[in-house]
Amino acid sequence: MYVRRVELADFRSYERVAVDLEPGVTVLVGQNGMGKTNLIEALGYVATLDSHRVSTDAPLVRAGATSAVIRCAIVHEGRELLVELEIVPGKANRARLNRSPVRRPREVLGALRMVLFAPEDLELVRGDPSERRRYLDDLLVARQPRFAGVRSDYDRVVKQRNALLRTAYLTRKVGGSRGQDLSTLAVWDQHLAHHGAELLAGRLELAAALGPHLTKAYDAVAAGRSTASIAYASRLGDNLSSDRAALEQALLASLEERRPAEIERGTTLVGPHRDDMTLALGELPAKGYASHGESWSFALALRLAAYDLLRSDGIEPVLVLDDVFAELDGGRRDRLAALVSDAAQLLVTCAVPEDVPAALRGARFDVTTGTVNRADG
Repeated sequence: MYVRRVELADFRSYERVAVDLEPGVTVLVGQNGMGKTNLIEALGYVATLDSHRVSTDAPLVRAGATSAVIRCAIVHEGRELLVELEIVPGKANRARLNRSPVRRPREVLGALRMVLFAPEDLELVRGDPSERRRYLDDLLVARQPRFAGVRSDYDRVVKQRNALLRTAYLTRKVGGSRGQDLSTLAVWDQHLAHHGAELLAGRLELAAALGPHLTKAYDAVAAGRSTASIAYASRLGDNLSSDRAALEQALLASLEERRPAEIERGTTLVGPHRDDMTLALGELPAKGYASHGESWSFALALRLAAYDLLRSDGIEPVLVLDDVFAELDGGRRDRLAALVSDAAQLLVTCAVPEDVPAALRGARFDVTTGTVNRADG
């Protein structure tokens, strides 16, 4: 799989730009703030319908414009697919496949499989559980696009259930009946347990499959200085099986047990949206104990593990390294280059070309404000 062409209109700093790409290595060179990452972000949006930098779509639209458009031509197994996305802040985004409209934008998921490593990924190790949940869910969708619907359904149920609990909480605060507005809570419990069990089972299976790839990737990046591992951390307990029916019953039992606390706090306290992923180096948790270099290597290993797992599934994703090499010492640079040099398509961004190992000197583009120009002839 590779991206043959990407076109942007009113996306971030670009009024209009079109870039023709090739398989193999492509290096995007430009000073900070010139728009390298904006180009990568657009490709990431095609792959995930989300930005790795911001939580809302509004910043993606160029100042003064009302919408942004991304067009991406993707070649996979000899066939080309054109994905077009129109981003309209405050309204429903629109999508087309091969110029035909689709009912929902998420129907384009799976057209582009991409693994992106960016400086923000340090938060996978040091940040909140939401960062690690997002990592798992994005990879889950990349492997099996149907999980985009599962995640959407689950998020919708949690939102509705929270609204119900919040209303009951506020009613009680002003002196209303404790049981008021909770008549449909049992129905939402069933929905949450059903969709939550499906999402939780997918995450458990994914974490188990990911573990060996992570250990191998960290060992390669860090030259065997420690052993990295992951474990899924559910509020339901340890050593869970991925049996959907058993997980659904466990969620229902936990919802019943925590109901008084949920009513007291006005929010949903049970479900995979409260879970985490435990990252460890040897016997110690990476968060709080890993050095900056170890944390950076762990974050990189998580992305490389995702890349290797997709390849083991028979998926050849596009691999993107956004401003990675400037953070690595010479040894890590060379080891990383050896690990990724055979990627079907590798996109690398950097401010200084010399930061990129010689093994990855492929096609080069110079990026300046609003323009991307081929620089290697």
